Amino acid sequence: MRSKRTVLRAAAVLTVMMASAQLVTAAAKASAKTSKAPAILATYLTKDQAVSGEVGAIVPPKEINKYIAKVQASAKADPEWHAEYAKKAKPGIPLPWHDKLGLTKEEYEDYLKLWDQREFKAVQQVVIRLEEPKPGEWMIRVSGVGMSISLLRYNPETDGFKSPNGILKRIEDIDAEARSILGAWAGQEWRYEHNTEFISTKENVALGKFKDAKKCLLIYRLQESTAGHRLADKSLVIRFSPPKK
Repeated sequence: MRSKRTVLRAAAVLTVMMASAQLVTAAAKASAKTSKAPAILATYLTKDQAVSGEVGAIVPPKEINKYIAKVQASAKADPEWHAEYAKKAKPGIPLPWHDKLGLTKEEYEDYLKLWDQREFKAVQQVVIRLEEPKPGEWMIRVSGVGMSISLLRYNPETDGFKSPNGILKRIEDIDAEARSILGAWAGQEWRYEHNTEFISTKENVALGKFKDAKKCLLIYRLQESTAGHRLADKSLVIRFSPPKK
């Protein structure tokens, strides 16, 4: 009798153990499904691994200011022409030479040489970390001045970021040339834009990598204006190292 009871108890224990193992395996599979970072984010960051970043700005040599002043004076003298000319040019790079810019050809060539000497000046260190707060929802946590970026949540299914303002939708990919303000880099960008009778709001976030593959970029900007007056303009450019292969 005891032998029979012992066999039954052993069978019961074995059944419980097998059920537990199945639950553990199922949980592991479910976890594996949710733990893999979306490819678009994994290109730049590794899940749950912190990386240091530099918040900075692009600064050309101070000698360029004399040429900028001349262009600004010319624009003030003929604002309509300058606005139309700038609208036709590529964004983020110096305007092509024109005699109405206020510079001679020689001055313009010197201006380009100075522009090519611009440098990224770091002003603050931050920590960046890719996290999954809940299954299917991703965030790029940034410390310090980058806390605004930490409020965004990426959804791989919609390929969009949700912010307190609304949904940032994917727009055209970036393929910037060497003379663009940040230099030669490529990446992805998302944008939220909403206009009412009283206020205009624009919010952008972009992730990219320099074409020499040495550094990545995380860019964020929030603009709010009303009746042509700027209410807020927060802009962040963060440079950091790509994931190790």
